[in-house]
Parts: sequence; structure tokens; C-alpha cells
Amino acid sequence: MKRIKWMSLLIALLCCFLFPLAACGNDDEGKLEPTDPSKILVAYFSATGTTKGVAEKIAEVTGGELYEIVPAVPYTAADLNYNSDSSRTSAEDEDSSARPQIEGEIADMGSFDVVYLGYPIWFGKAPKIIYTFLESYDFSGKTIVPFCTSGSSKIGSSAENLHALAGGANWLSGERFSSSASKSEVEEWINSLIG
Repeated sequence: MKRIKWMSLLIALLCCFLFPLAACGNDDEGKLEPTDPSKILVAYFSATGTTKGVAEKIAEVTGGELYEIVPAVPYTAADLNYNSDSSRTSAEDEDSSARPQIEGEIADMGSFDVVYLGYPIWFGKAPKIIYTFLESYDFSGKTIVPFCTSGSSKIGSSAENLHALAGGANWLSGERFSSSASKSEVEEWINSLIG
């Protein structure tokens, strides 16, 4: 009997050390529990490469699978001109029904328990392609952990505005990173999520 207890304790300790930065479903306090990294997806949209850099660090720290949300029609420099009312980003921001098409898809979304969802902040919000992504899959029972990149804007209500698009998902508080975010900064944030 003592041997079984020791074995159980040893297995529990090994899990804590082998998967300390991975994540699973959230508990009562909005935290993540350690789990198999193969159950983690790091999905991101990055028009300029800034969000991609943070997403790669999250995937490295968690061991999760990296997935880029690629627009079927890539954004040009003119499209990203936020100062022009006629730019593509401005038009999409003004159109509540805008849903830019995504190239490709995730073969087995059902195999993931946790989705880190990354995007740049555009006009204080998530780009409409993130709306397309969330409406393309069933997130019931999954935990979504948003993160964003911005030169100055906080994550604010950008993530909260997305909640209705992923009905049945558990949302954790998100984080904003600058373009110079270090791996240790990302790792510290991820560690703060683990319950």
C-alpha cells in the first residue's frame, strides 16, 4: 500500500516538472492546470511579424503547436494605412459584418484543450480576421487565452468583444506585449496563468 502511495506521489511530481508550462482547462479561479503540450494550440494572426514573434515564444515555452492565421488575400502596406479612411483595415473596422477569408484550416481542432489566441490591436480592437477564425470552429469546453501586440494600446476590451464568437469557451484574462517582448517576459506571464 505504501508503495502505491509513493508511486502516485512520484507520478504527480513528475507531471508537475515535465509539464509546468503547459495548460489545460481552467479551474474555479481562472487558472490553468498542467497538461500535455500536444493539447495546446498557439494560433495567431500577424500582418507585420510582431505578433508572430510573441506567438513563437509562447509555443516554445508551452510546447504547443503553432498555427498562423493567414488571410486568403494578404494585407499590403496600403491596406495597413490606419490614417487613410479608404484603407482595407479602416473599411473592415467600420463594417461589423466584415469577415476576411482565411487560407487553410486546422485539421483537428477537437484535439486541443487550450488555445492561445494572438493578434495585433487595430483601432483598439482585434482585427476582423480573428472574428472569422473564432466563427470557423467549435470552441465549446476549450480554454482561450488571448494575447495581443501593440505599441501602446492595452488589450482592453478587445478580447471581451470576442467572447460571444466562441460560445461555450472558457476565456482567461489576456496580455499585451510590445514588439520587444523577451522570452522571459512571455514565460513569466505563462507561469502566472498556471494554477
